[in-house]
Amino acid sequence: MPIIKILPHAEYCPEGAEVKAPAGTSICEALLDNGIEIEHACDQVCACTTCHVIVREGFASLSEMEEGEEDMLDRAWGLEPNSRLSCQAILGQKDVSVEIPKYSINHAKEKH
Repeated sequence: MPIIKILPHAEYCPEGAEVKAPAGTSICEALLDNGIEIEHACDQVCACTTCHVIVREGFASLSEMEEGEEDMLDRAWGLEPNSRLSCQAILGQKDVSVEIPKYSINHAKEKH
C-alpha cells in the first residue's frame, strides 16, 4: 500500500504527516479519510482548483492527467510543472510526497 507524505502546511497539517492508502485511491480521498481536511469545494469532480497539490516525489507513479484537469489547473494559485488536482491524481503502487500550497482560490472560504 503506497504512502503519501504530506509536507507541513500551517493550516491543514502543521507537523506534516504520512498516510497509507490503497492504490486506486485519489490523493484527496486519502487525505480526507485520514483527517487532513484539504479543501475540495467542488466535491471532487474536477470543477475547481481548491484541492491543488504539488507532487514533490512520485509524480510518475500517479494516474495520467486528463485534459479537463489540465484546463482546470491553469487557474490554480502557485501552479508548478508537477502540480495536480488531488481529486484527480490516483495513486499507483509507489509512495508519493505532496505539498499543499499556502493559498487556494476559494471564494466561499475567502467570503467574497
